[in-house]
Amino acid sequence: MGKPKAKKKYAAMKKMISLKDQRIKPQDRAKAKERKKKDPSAIKEKEVTKYPSCLFFQYNTQLGPPYHIIVDTNFINFSIKAKLDIVQSMMDCLYAKCIPCITDCVMAEIEKLGMKYRVALRIAKDPRFERLPCTHKGTYADDCLVQRVTQHKCYIVATVDRDLKRRIRKIPGVPIMYISNHRYNIERMPDDYGAPRF
Repeated sequence: MGKPKAKKKYAAMKKMISLKDQRIKPQDRAKAKERKKKDPSAIKEKEVTKYPSCLFFQYNTQLGPPYHIIVDTNFINFSIKAKLDIVQSMMDCLYAKCIPCITDCVMAEIEKLGMKYRVALRIAKDPRFERLPCTHKGTYADDCLVQRVTQHKCYIVATVDRDLKRRIRKIPGVPIMYISNHRYNIERMPDDYGAPRF
């Protein structure tokens, strides 16, 4: 019996010489790293994430009337569907003066939706709404809102979007306003006097 033919290997890489090999010229050869012995008496440094000074555990001391509420695109659309006046319903929920804030990217999202959502655009351009300028590229509102709320803990976020709610729940001290039973409700708010108890 003859020897079986060696099968040709496909996509086999050629073996490369390591840079520490003796066959490479000494000037091109990689230098061996010198290992430093760790000093057991040295002080270990750990970087701890900065905790905002406005929080007393989970209680946000920066929140107080007049409340600044950042409004999301779908919150305006769902408010129109439920036939709720945004500013008045916010005041009914919190029993205090509320200033709805709208970012540039949320405004751009509503403008992109076209003629079908022209009522939402007209509401967003209401003079009672405070405009917040955006400096980032693109018009993806969720990332913008999360970033803004992480930096400044003085806002309440009004949204109906589940994914955005999930992301904001991970940030301590930021209340979320949403729509349920044809009225506004708020979660994670210590002084939510007007919010219904379930």
